[in-house]
Amino acid sequence: MDLLLAAAGWVGAAVLLVGYALVSSSRLSGDGTAYQVLNLTGSVGLMVNSAYSAAWPSAALNLIWAAIGVTALVKLARAAGAPKRPTHRPAP
Repeated sequence: MDLLLAAAGWVGAAVLLVGYALVSSSRLSGDGTAYQVLNLTGSVGLMVNSAYSAAWPSAALNLIWAAIGVTALVKLARAAGAPKRPTHRPAP
């Protein structure tokens, strides 16, 4: 169990770093779904590891980070489901 929870922390850290590197190198959009999923996944891994290790400040930070990721994903999902408005009016 210790090994699994340590792995969750290491994978979470790696996923967050990959997401940050991709955004910083302009290979991924910071306001896109892929980046938000990476952030959510990484923060959950670190949160689980931190809570297991009783590192409560880190666990709280990653809980908030995950909540921000969920909020961003919900917002993106709502925007994707919204009806598209025409950018111009058709001629009469």
